Amino acid sequence: MIAVDTNVVVRLLTRDDEGQFKRSVQCFSEGAVFLCETVLIETEWVLRYAYSFSAADISGAFRLLIGLPNVRLSDPKRVSLAFDWHESGLDFADALHLAGCQHTDRMMTFDRRFVSRSDGLGLCPVVEPPK
Repeated sequence: MIAVDTNVVVRLLTRDDEGQFKRSVQCFSEGAVFLCETVLIETEWVLRYAYSFSAADISGAFRLLIGLPNVRLSDPKRVSLAFDWHESGLDFADALHLAGCQHTDRMMTFDRRFVSRSDGLGLCPVVEPPK
C-alpha cells in the first residue's frame, strides 16, 4: 500500500498538468492507496481556493475518488458523514472534526458560524464555551 500527498490528489482531480496527471493516475492504478484525512482537508482547501471548486464539486470528486476499489481511509464512515455535512453547508474541516466527535457530549468552539451551521447535525451539539 502507498500513501499519496495532496499534490498527487490535486493533479488527479484537476488534470492541470498533463505529465503529473499521468503520474498521479499511475499511483492510483498500481495497488492499494491510503488517503490520510489531513490530505483530504488540505485537498479540499486547495480545490476551493486555488481552483474555485464548489462544495458539491469537491464532495462529488472525493466520493468518486474514495469509491475506487483500491482506495483506503482510516475511517470511511467518518469521512462519508463529513462529505454529507459539507454538502449541506458546513466547512469541510469542521465537518470532519464534528464527524469524529460524535461520541462526545458536545464540541466547543468560538466559531459562531460553525455553531449555527451544525445545528441539528449528528449527536454531538456544537456550542460556544460558557462565559
